[in-house]
Amino acid sequence: MSGRLLGIEDLSVSFGTPEGSARAVDRVSFALDRGETLGVVGESGCGKSVTSLSILGLIPSPPGRIDSGRILFEGRNLLEVSPEDLRRIRGREISMIFQEPMTSLNPVLPIGRQVAEPLRVHRGLSNAQALAQAVEWLERVKLPAARRRLDDYPHQLSGGMRQRVMIAMAMVCRPKLLIADEPTTALDVTIQAQILSLMVGLKEEMGMSLLLITHNLGVVAQMASRVVVMYAGQVVEEAPVADLFDRPFHPYTQGLLRSMPRRGGRCAGRTRRLTEIPGIVPAITETFTGCRFTTRCPHAFDRCREEAPGLFGIRRGQQARCWLREFPERRDARA
Repeated sequence: MSGRLLGIEDLSVSFGTPEGSARAVDRVSFALDRGETLGVVGESGCGKSVTSLSILGLIPSPPGRIDSGRILFEGRNLLEVSPEDLRRIRGREISMIFQEPMTSLNPVLPIGRQVAEPLRVHRGLSNAQALAQAVEWLERVKLPAARRRLDDYPHQLSGGMRQRVMIAMAMVCRPKLLIADEPTTALDVTIQAQILSLMVGLKEEMGMSLLLITHNLGVVAQMASRVVVMYAGQVVEEAPVADLFDRPFHPYTQGLLRSMPRRGGRCAGRTRRLTEIPGIVPAITETFTGCRFTTRCPHAFDRCREEAPGLFGIRRGQQARCWLREFPERRDARA
C-alpha cells in the first residue's frame, strides 16, 4: 500500500533553561510514505532526536514542551490524542530503536521478559505465548543461542547483542513505522554492517516505513531513498538521496559531504586530509536574525546576516534554505 504514513507540519519544540526558553526544533516539516526509508542527518545538537522523540510523545515535560505544529500519523494528529490512545500506538504501530541500548534496556529484567512485554501489553498474549514469540524474534535478529539467553540481563550481553535485542523489542508487534535513532552508535564497523543488513531485511519483509536518525551519511547512502538535513533546529535541505550526494545545494550539506572519509584517500603517497566545517553548531539558547549557518558559511553575504531564508525549490524533489538560490552569483564571491 502506498501513500502518506507520517506528516510533520511546522513542529516547534522548546526547553526551559536558566537563561529562559530555548527552541530546539523550529517549524520543522517533512513527510514519510508507506514503505519508505527517510534519513534525517545533521551534527549533534541539530534537533534530530528531539524531533523523533516528539513523534512518540516522549519529550520530558518539564522542561520540554511542544509549542506548535502537527504530527499526523495515518491522518490522525498525535498531539491531540489521549494519553491512553498514544500508549496504544506507541510500541504497536510506531516503535523506536534508541541510541544506546545499555541505557534503554531495563538493567534488572531478563531480556526475554523485555522482548515479550510488548506482546502481552499490545497483543494480549499470555506469558508463555509471549515468551515463545520472543524466542522466535531473538532468533530472527540472529542473537546467538537465543533460547538460552532468555534469562540473561543486559549487562551480560555485548553491545551488538544488546542492539539485536532492541531491534527484536521494536519489531515484535510488527509496527507500521520504525524510528531508528543512531542505531549503530558505539558499534564496530563489522557489527554495524550486520545490524544495518538486518534492519533492511526486516523492513523489506514487513513492508514498514523507516525513519533513520543519524549523523552517518554513509548509512544514509546505503539505506535511505530521501534525506532531510537539519541544522540548528531547522530543515536546511531535503532531497532524494542520489541528488543530495550528487548535487547538494546548501553549503552545510556540502560541508558534511566533504567531511566524509572516502576510499582512495591517498594521493602521491600522502594521506588525504578530511575537510572540516569551521566553528560549532550554535547553542539552542542563541537568537537569530538571519541564516543560522552564516558564521560558518564560506559564501555568506549581507542578506544572509540580515534576513532568514525560507525553503526554496531547487529542482524536482529538492529544496534548500539558502539565499544562494536567489543570488547564485554570490556562490563564488566572498563577503
